[in-house]
Amino acid sequence: QVQFVESGGGLVQPGGSLRLSCAASGSDSTSYIMGWYRQAPGKQREFLATIRPGGITNYADSVKGRFTISRDNAKNTVYLQMNSLKPEDTAVYYCNARTLVVPYYDYWGQGTQVTVSS
Repeated sequence: QVQFVESGGGLVQPGGSLRLSCAASGSDSTSYIMGWYRQAPGKQREFLATIRPGGITNYADSVKGRFTISRDNAKNTVYLQMNSLKPEDTAVYYCNARTLVVPYYDYWGQGTQVTVSS
C-alpha cells in the first residue's frame, strides 16, 4: 500500500504563495498517477490536478495558470505550487495516488490545511 506525508500548508494572505509536498512510501511512485484534491467545509471534494509518471499534467479550470503540479520520481514526492492564492482556495488539501491498471484504486494523504485570509 501507499502511505503519504503531506506538508506545506498554513495561513497566507491573498495573492501569496505556498508549496505543498506529499512524500510517498511503500511503493514506487512511477506505478501511480499522482494528484491533488481539496475539500472546503460543507463542500464536496474537488479535483485540482494530476500528473502521470511521464510528466503529462491535467488541471481543473479553476486553478489553471495559478497552480502547478510536479513530481520527483526519484524522491517519490509530488508537489503543488500555488500562486496568486484567493480566499476561495481555503480548504483541506489532499494528495492522491491512483493505480495505473485495473482494478483502479485511490490512496489518500492525511490532508493539510490551507487558509487564505487577510
